[in-house]
Amino acid sequence: MPSLVDYAKTLPYVVYAEENLYTCSQDTQKKIVEVIKEHDLNRVIVSSCTPRTHEPLFQETIREAGLNPHLFEMANIRDQCSWVHMHNEDVATSKAADLIRMAVAKARLRYPLPRQTVGINQKALVIGGGLAGMISAIAVSEQGYPVHIVEKENEMGGNLRNLHYTIDGGDVREYMETIIQEVENNPLITVHKGAEIEEIKGFIGNFETTLAQEEVLTEIGHGAVIVATGARESKPTEYMYGQDERVVTQLEFEDKISQGESFGGKTVVMIQCVGSREKGRPYCSRVCCTDAVKNSIKVKEKYPDAQVFILYRDMRTYGFKESFYEEAREKGVIFIRYDTDQKPKVSKGESGIEVMTKDHILGEDFRIRADHLVLSAAIVPGKDNEELAQLLKVPINEDGFFLEAHVKLRPVDFAVEGVFLAGMAHSPKLISETISQAYAAASRAVSVISQEEYVTEATTALVTDNLCSGCGLCVEACPYSAIELTEKGVAEVNSALCKGCGLCNATCRSGAIQQRGFDDHQLLQMISASLNEMF
Repeated sequence: MPSLVDYAKTLPYVVYAEENLYTCSQDTQKKIVEVIKEHDLNRVIVSSCTPRTHEPLFQETIREAGLNPHLFEMANIRDQCSWVHMHNEDVATSKAADLIRMAVAKARLRYPLPRQTVGINQKALVIGGGLAGMISAIAVSEQGYPVHIVEKENEMGGNLRNLHYTIDGGDVREYMETIIQEVENNPLITVHKGAEIEEIKGFIGNFETTLAQEEVLTEIGHGAVIVATGARESKPTEYMYGQDERVVTQLEFEDKISQGESFGGKTVVMIQCVGSREKGRPYCSRVCCTDAVKNSIKVKEKYPDAQVFILYRDMRTYGFKESFYEEAREKGVIFIRYDTDQKPKVSKGESGIEVMTKDHILGEDFRIRADHLVLSAAIVPGKDNEELAQLLKVPINEDGFFLEAHVKLRPVDFAVEGVFLAGMAHSPKLISETISQAYAAASRAVSVISQEEYVTEATTALVTDNLCSGCGLCVEACPYSAIELTEKGVAEVNSALCKGCGLCNATCRSGAIQQRGFDDHQLLQMISASLNEMF
């Protein structure tokens, strides 16, 4: 690092360079402002980590010093250098010098970028009327802003309708009815039941959504979107599910318990990780172990003479649920571990369902004659996730759940501004976790609609009319529908919709489209600098 600082000082136009241990710390941010004023700097370069996470921080810092935020350049000498060359320090140092030289070459050609402002529709749209959707809608309304809830079913509640009690004895149905009543009696919340989303247009602060409800189309204007479409319990394809009425899922078993079915003197076997943590669905469904422990405790409380076995791979009672696992053990629930290469085998016997598993403590096969077999089935994403993702232009992960912008820095945001995420649409989670995330998403949505104006992205595409041939390739390439052909036959960019992804720039055959902050002249200078050609 000291050698890189010395090298940076030798580059043209560089008047100041220094090394910091944590450039993103608050103390260093203050120092950057002081150095800008002391040396009358008009360009700033930070050579450290990735601009993906920290560029906005540094842009805000130089703005406080009186500079346009886009007079800032960042050289990624961590992810793209030291991390990938950690075993070859000489090469890493040499490459870091190249990256710094390229950053200086581009920085000298940077120019202030203006931003436009657009008005904001101070309403929110919540997609999904389950727990996450209702809580987020209530939270937004409590801040004084109108909310529309779109629920494709004819009743609200989502997965809460499949639950009866929590592991600590709470009445889920009573809680659900209270929340639904609060939503329906709230003058700021409009609920659209049995509604499907036909189209979503617009951008942060100015979305237009078309709903289809009993063949009637309704248009809703809003400034933010909260996706809370939930998830669902899968239907197993193994262990005789669907072939024997005594084989049920955890939700179906909970319903039997709540309806008062007797399990006195009966043997209940539960098998965990049915459809989860396997090839094709490698994730943990998170709620299954807690549900199994919850239902086993409930059975033992009502019918102490019942025998309950839980066959598990790893017990994962998330959060502070470990105490309930201990309670189940104390009540006589027997836990038997199995391996993936020796999964339990289920068959129909003369006197019940026979479950064969290997007891690793005894080192022997273990046969259980079960009166009831309960499967902890995987939580899977909603069927409409992919279609909704295309409408909103937001990503889903390899498992089919919606993907947040950044797991630590933007945990309830999407990469598309103005669209937020809550509940099991994001991933399987407990009721308490869903509520927390719903409040977080509502808070982020309110941070948008509470403003009267929105400042648009500055690094947008720009069209040179006399070079545009009107081929329309850029229109097809734009993932944000930010470009259209005018009556004159040339492309025009809506800067409020454009996110500066650069696809149109790469597609344009005539060079008519340039991206502000990444124009051809700047990039060619970086390439020249990378070849050790001084500028």
